[in-house]
Amino acid sequence: MLKAIIVDDEQHCISRLTGLLQEVGPDIQILASCNTISEGKMHIEKYNPDVLFLDVQLGSTTGFDLLSQLNHLDFELIFTTSFDTYALKAIKFSALDYLLKPIAKEDLHEALQKVRENRNLKETTKKIDVLFHNFKDGSGHSKRIAIPTVDGFVMVDTNDMVRLQSDANYTHIHTLSNKKITASKTLKYFEGILDDSNFFRVHKSHLINLSFVEHYLKGKGGYITLTDGAKIEVAVRRRDELIKKLIPNS
Repeated sequence: MLKAIIVDDEQHCISRLTGLLQEVGPDIQILASCNTISEGKMHIEKYNPDVLFLDVQLGSTTGFDLLSQLNHLDFELIFTTSFDTYALKAIKFSALDYLLKPIAKEDLHEALQKVRENRNLKETTKKIDVLFHNFKDGSGHSKRIAIPTVDGFVMVDTNDMVRLQSDANYTHIHTLSNKKITASKTLKYFEGILDDSNFFRVHKSHLINLSFVEHYLKGKGGYITLTDGAKIEVAVRRRDELIKKLIPNS
């Protein structure tokens, strides 16, 4: 049995999640359901759960506030949230799991499968560290991202990512140190996460960090040269937007 705790400030959300868990999680034992940070902290420390279902917004506080008060983060973590762009962006950067409210049975089933198959508390701690790092940096310019690989996760500063190249269902990430990381996610996945972090998709196969563009060479779509020496074709339909990004007043 997997021991679980639910922390949510809305009782009807707790009731729905409890009911769904009874349907799709026969191996889940709910030890406690809590409405506040103080209750959540008390029960987590008392019961030492295997998995925590944590609401992002808890009244005037957040689930992140609860996590920051815990001495040991030795459980699997699944956030529950209504659509919140800022919170979801931070969660995606850290590669932590989340469920959008109202929670669908299929989504819950998939999240539980991940817990059962990939339980790795060391990785969870690293991902939460990424989450905290990004929330502490108010400027938004220096973010860390948890990159899923076939072996686990690699934590990278987005400022060190020069370019990302598509390879079917994988993505090759090239860094400042000339290291290549192969991620087990598509380029579209990274495009969605990095859309406001100075990255731009110049071609169906390439997402680049605009900070590392050295030259733009004219042509039908043109080419860009990056600081690592890579020369990348620019798609015709992306050319004008790229030039506006590089020269805002052009």
